[in-house]
Amino acid sequence: MIKYAIPKKVKKEKTHINYSNRGMVFEEAINNTNEYYRNIDKALIHKKPTPIHIVKIDNSNNPARICDAYFEQPSTTDYNGIYKGHYIDFEAKETRNKTSFPLRNINEHQVKHLLKVQEMGGISFVLMRFTLHDEIYLVDSSLVGKYYYSDKTKSIPYQVIKSKGHKVPYGYLAEIDYLKVVDQVYLNE
Repeated sequence: MIKYAIPKKVKKEKTHINYSNRGMVFEEAINNTNEYYRNIDKALIHKKPTPIHIVKIDNSNNPARICDAYFEQPSTTDYNGIYKGHYIDFEAKETRNKTSFPLRNINEHQVKHLLKVQEMGGISFVLMRFTLHDEIYLVDSSLVGKYYYSDKTKSIPYQVIKSKGHKVPYGYLAEIDYLKVVDQVYLNE
């Protein structure tokens, strides 16, 4: 009798997708760009810390570990600072969506803040990264506000962002050279 090898069923494990670091690579590239801008005295733009109230700390670890905390108030936007005498305030968001930017990715208080900055004469925008297209766009706050407060839509179509937004070039030292776009769009340079 001939014995044939019967392949064993390979048990596939479910892949667990970790969304906790989504946007961190994008944020790190912006932080590196801002550090470069500061080092060459081009702009002074910082990431704003999230305001939290610490309730409980575990001192048994070195360094101490926060065990319990809550947000004191909603954070406004991710970044702000000064460039060529102009106040700049912006939010950075990332999506894996190919066809649109979901407006649920940005909070209403952030949209209100960005619109208020513009109303007061500052420069405000959202940097939107489409990971599947590997593209970043600078989208003016007024366009974001228009879509956010429209009853007809829950997203901004990719084609609208592509036509009305401004593509941000990737660079070497300035990894995401958004100030090049700020010069063209807001400062007419």
